[in-house]
Amino acid sequence: MAKKLTAAMTALVLVGFGSGPMSAAELGAVDEPIKVAMLEWTGAQISAQIAGKLLEKAGYKAEYITAGNYPHFQGLADGEISASVEIWLNNVGEVYPKVLEAGKIEDLGSLGLKTNEGWIYPKFMEELCPALPSWEALNDPDCVAHLASPDTLPNGRFLDYPADWGSRAATIIADNNLPLTAVPSGSEGAMIAELRAAVAAKTPLVMMFWAPHFILAEVEVGWIDMPPCVDQSNEHCIMPPDVNKAVWSGFSEKWPAAYEVLKALQISTEDQQAMMLAIDDKGQSLDAVTTEWIDNNEALWRPWVDAALN
Repeated sequence: MAKKLTAAMTALVLVGFGSGPMSAAELGAVDEPIKVAMLEWTGAQISAQIAGKLLEKAGYKAEYITAGNYPHFQGLADGEISASVEIWLNNVGEVYPKVLEAGKIEDLGSLGLKTNEGWIYPKFMEELCPALPSWEALNDPDCVAHLASPDTLPNGRFLDYPADWGSRAATIIADNNLPLTAVPSGSEGAMIAELRAAVAAKTPLVMMFWAPHFILAEVEVGWIDMPPCVDQSNEHCIMPPDVNKAVWSGFSEKWPAAYEVLKALQISTEDQQAMMLAIDDKGQSLDAVTTEWIDNNEALWRPWVDAALN
């Protein structure tokens, strides 16, 4: 980098950062850790650890702060949390839009995940219900008969989210007069177990689900083209959510190069799902899996770090 350094600044760089190309002013407060939100779900923890490891590659210290999804937005606004790199914009509660509008946090744009939420089915069902993935297949009496259970006859059975997650699916079924009955699952684990069993036994199944998720790296599913929305509210319409990154409003001034690294950070759905599978299903550690991603993807992330540092 063609930039003159004073003797004092040169000494500071050599003492603090070895022979790296950046000055202390450009790196910012490298003596203070950047506090990255570590949220409840595996995907967010993967994203946080990858972000932290990339910040360390750039010369910073990363600290992971365990936090709940809704409460952490106030911590982000107050600067108690420096960055949050996996914010699902369909699930931000009331605080996030307020602190964003007030300028207490800054949105850094998309994380790069291609998300989905809606109704899925094992791919073999396209042989039984040839109109799939159209939602109109669920009006076909033959298809509905394949899905029917003793508890739902004459309707087809629809496996819904657990009851305490809410049931937009049941509302959409009613909005479109579909001959289905939404049956709540007991848990996320029960949903995964039933999907695996359906694939293994070729038992017809239609269920509510979302992506990225590790099970989608293991089994092949189709996504139903959703029926029309009565209105655009969350109760009557399911749309793929955006997933963005955000930082405390003072972040770019305090850690300029780190700001550029996080702006550039992108994680693909396929990569995240494979890492989720390794952690949640294969029992590998979060640190080992994210370190392997860093080691295997230097061609991807090195330009982000180099651009921030030069």
